[in-house]
Amino acid sequence: MTQAMNAFAPPEAKRSMGRLATSCFAVVALIATAMPISVQARSAPESFADLAEEVTGAVVNISASTTVETKNRTLPQLPPGTPFEDLFEEFFNRRGQGQGQGDNAPQRPRKSNSLGSGFVIDPSGIVVTNNHVIGDANDISVIFSDGTRLKAEIIGKDSKVDLAVLKVKTDKPLKAVKFGDSDALRPGDWVLAIGNPFGLGGTVTAGIVSARGRNIDSGPYDNYIQTDAAINKGNSGGPLFNMNGEVIGINTAILSPTGGSVGIGFAVPAASAAPVIDQLRQFGETRRGWLGVRIQSVDDSTAEALNLGAPRGALIAGIDENGPAKPAGLDVGDVIVRFDGKEVKDSRDLPRVVSTTPVGKTVDVVIVRKGKEETKRVTLGRLEDGEKQANAQQPSTETPTVTRQALGLSLSSITDEARRRFNLKDDVKGVVVTRVDPNSNAADKRIQPGEVIVEVGQEPVSSPADVTKRIEALKKENRKSALLLVANAQGEVRFVALPLE
Repeated sequence: MTQAMNAFAPPEAKRSMGRLATSCFAVVALIATAMPISVQARSAPESFADLAEEVTGAVVNISASTTVETKNRTLPQLPPGTPFEDLFEEFFNRRGQGQGQGDNAPQRPRKSNSLGSGFVIDPSGIVVTNNHVIGDANDISVIFSDGTRLKAEIIGKDSKVDLAVLKVKTDKPLKAVKFGDSDALRPGDWVLAIGNPFGLGGTVTAGIVSARGRNIDSGPYDNYIQTDAAINKGNSGGPLFNMNGEVIGINTAILSPTGGSVGIGFAVPAASAAPVIDQLRQFGETRRGWLGVRIQSVDDSTAEALNLGAPRGALIAGIDENGPAKPAGLDVGDVIVRFDGKEVKDSRDLPRVVSTTPVGKTVDVVIVRKGKEETKRVTLGRLEDGEKQANAQQPSTETPTVTRQALGLSLSSITDEARRRFNLKDDVKGVVVTRVDPNSNAADKRIQPGEVIVEVGQEPVSSPADVTKRIEALKKENRKSALLLVANAQGEVRFVALPLE
């Protein structure tokens, strides 16, 4: 078209049109250069049928029965295992109907049934499922995709990660699947779930990884994979597969206001499950590493008070007197930023990495103490042993009563009267809070009357005067906040950072 127009244009117009064409070409070239390179997303699989056919034989249904004693009463005759059996039992219990009411009523055995999913990880007959699927069951059956039903015995179970390992006797090798690398998962990756939702065995659903590292407050080691693959009641304990047919998660929980799938399901990552399963198979119980510290997270105010820069690490809020951390030199107020070569980004990271470290191993623990990094060598104990230990108590002595005001707090020395009033344990030392200004930052941080200030700015305090002196010293250092170590009546401590007004 330009050539046709040029043919009928005067010379001046031709030169102008030529410059315009050159300019337009340059603009187009610049636009083309500035446009981002498009990312070619891989298309969805044409079908999941081949993958499902390959792994389904290793996925099983779990039937668990528990015999309990109940009061003898007349109930409607219902088919065994009906989902309405528990509903009718609860209804009649509330209304007090039936025969043989009262404490002296005769007892009769009753079976409580649950259904779930599982999968075979060893051809010899090793099956994995959730701990909550079997609970305290005394009769467990594993049902295979071909209808074969085998009795199972419990090798070991763990409530903290909600896992159980079962064993069935078989005269032929079973179809088994292996664990994959769940750490390699990315949000958006395809996954396949197979299980026994609502008793409908052999159900296949597909979706993607929605997120990783989810904390749903179900236990100390939460690190769930979130998926939108349909997971419902009965899917618990079933496998979540990647596209290579490897188990990268164990379906455990759903978030649902209706009780059915709304596209938010959670699976224990293979990286978290595999070490626990290995311990249960080898020892019949878990043997987790134990550091002997109580920790809390680090927020912006706490990071500033500790001279950390940005919030990071796990802040030690308590030391077990009989634990491994004490002789290694770790102390309250230290921030653990690296454990055995692994970065501790926040407080949730530490329990997971410690628990998977072998008992008796000596590791390097990098801490930040008063703004400087130090490395301590710690030989880990066993968590299960530490949980059984009792803390010793020490007697206290009478202290003269002194009261002062600081940071919106009314403070008093600890006397025998104060111990009785606030029910303080004998080994709790420091300065007791007698009143909190409801309009203060201390109230916003939920400091309560009866709590005890143990340290201010990582220095111990034993009187209200000590508290005010430390606050003034921090102000002279141009600190923006004061880090308080606060204990409750039982002696459990936490750190609270309050702005210096």
